[in-house]
Amino acid sequence: MASVVEVRKLRRVYPLVEEPVIALAGVDLTIDPGEFVAVMGPSGSGKSTFMHIVGFLDRPTSGYYAFNGRDVTELPEDTLADIRSREMGFVFQAYNLLPRTSAVENVELPMLYAGIGEKERRAAALGALDAVGLLKYAQHHPNQLSGGQQQRVAIARSLVNDPRLILADEPTGALDVRSTNDIMQLFRKLNDERGITIMLVTHEPDVAAFAKRTVTFRDGHILSDTAAPATPRSLDKLGMAIV
Repeated sequence: MASVVEVRKLRRVYPLVEEPVIALAGVDLTIDPGEFVAVMGPSGSGKSTFMHIVGFLDRPTSGYYAFNGRDVTELPEDTLADIRSREMGFVFQAYNLLPRTSAVENVELPMLYAGIGEKERRAAALGALDAVGLLKYAQHHPNQLSGGQQQRVAIARSLVNDPRLILADEPTGALDVRSTNDIMQLFRKLNDERGITIMLVTHEPDVAAFAKRTVTFRDGHILSDTAAPATPRSLDKLGMAIV
C-alpha cells in the first residue's frame, strides 16, 4: 500500500529583498496509512510550512512530494484543488464555521462544493455529526455551541468526504483544558477505530502526546522522529489538571 505522504529533499525558500528565508531545508519524511503524527517545533521551525505544502496550500521550491502514491509536485492548481477537496480534511484553530448556518449545514459544505445531491449530503453530514457525538445539536448554530463543540463540528466537516488524510493545525489552540482533552480523545478514537491518517501540528507537548508518532522541526530540518507509547493519553494523566 502506498504511503499517504512521501517527501524527499523538500525545500521551501521565501525570497525576500534583504535575505531569503529558508523555511524547509531538504526534508525527508513518510507518513503511512493509519498513522497519527504530531508535528512540533518552535515558531519559525518550518512545521506550518510543511503542513501547508502537504495540504497543497503552498508549493515547495524544490524536492519531491507524492500524495497517496502519486507525484503531485508539478500538478496544476485545479488538479491539486480537486485532490484536496476529495481526499483531504482540514481542521484549524479557528473553527471557520459559517455563523448563520446550522451545524449540519456547515458539515455539508465540502459536499456542496463537490456537487453531491442534497439527500446524500444530509445523510453523510448527520452521520459525521453522530461520529463526533453532536447529532442532537445538528440544527444548532455556532453561537449556540461551546468552543469544543464548534471544533467537533469542524472535525465532522473534515470527515464527510471520507478523506485519506486529516490535517489539523493547532486544533486545540483556542480551547480550555477540558475541551482540549475531549478533542484529542476524539482524534485518537478516529485514528484507532476508523484508521484515519492524521497529521496534527502543535506546539504543546501534552497535545502531541496523544499521537502515536512525533516529528520535531527546527530551523527547517527534522530534529527528531520518535514513536510514542501505544496507550491512549489524557491531559489529567499528563499533569494538566482538568477542573
